[in-house]
Amino acid sequence: MTRLAHLSSRGVVEVGGEDRVTFLQGLVSNDVAQAAPGRAVWAALLTPQGKWLADFFILDDGTRLLLDCVRAQVPMLLARLARFRLRARVGLRDASEDLAVHVAWEGRPSLPSDALIAPDPRLPEAGWRVLAPAPLPGDAGAAAWDAHRLALGLPEADDLEAEKTVLLEAGFDELQGVSWSKGCYMGQELTARTKYRGLVKRRLVPVAVEGALPEPGTPVLRDGAEVGVMRSGQGMAGLALLRLEALGAGSLTCGPARLTPRPPAWMTLPAA
Repeated sequence: MTRLAHLSSRGVVEVGGEDRVTFLQGLVSNDVAQAAPGRAVWAALLTPQGKWLADFFILDDGTRLLLDCVRAQVPMLLARLARFRLRARVGLRDASEDLAVHVAWEGRPSLPSDALIAPDPRLPEAGWRVLAPAPLPGDAGAAAWDAHRLALGLPEADDLEAEKTVLLEAGFDELQGVSWSKGCYMGQELTARTKYRGLVKRRLVPVAVEGALPEPGTPVLRDGAEVGVMRSGQGMAGLALLRLEALGAGSLTCGPARLTPRPPAWMTLPAA
């Protein structure tokens, strides 16, 4: 049975105008030209030093690009993007009151004709991203979606640190969040260097939790030495940023809990 959830914590940035694709193309990590009606692109906005600031799904309704993003980040995104508008024929605005963000999984939902839908480009199991003029009735809530994405190992903004996280630590490569062929964008040099020089030393990894769920930011220890940090969780599952050498170490401690890393099948890790 298809699950559908309205995500009230997410908003929409509208990028309109005839230069909308070329404008975003030089700023974000993925190939904006691949966005089309029925096809979304997942991308990140980085600092010039290649560190994460925000990520979003880019949906195309044929006349404008719509960035499905964390609602609290909309003002920051609008301000950052406006800095680079210069002479580009582009319009930017907060469309969060016009469009409600939804996610569907375990099948394609039946939707009204004015809804915009595209597969989540990260994993087939992640389902569908949906924008509609008003919240749609669904049989799931945000907590159910959170449990599903944790089981898949999909990062969200709470798992990342602004101006600190490197995309490849958070799976953006394997999850189709980076284009290696489109050319330059802000932060591209460090992202490429991290990949081709094998500089990734930590990964954001699903963990099984035994005991009380640790608070985000709680250090993860192995034999008393810090090897990572808890990022988010629900029930007996979570995501933790761990050093690579800790992934095959069995259970780890995190506050009063024990964590066992569970790298998903999609994750590419160095050979032991």
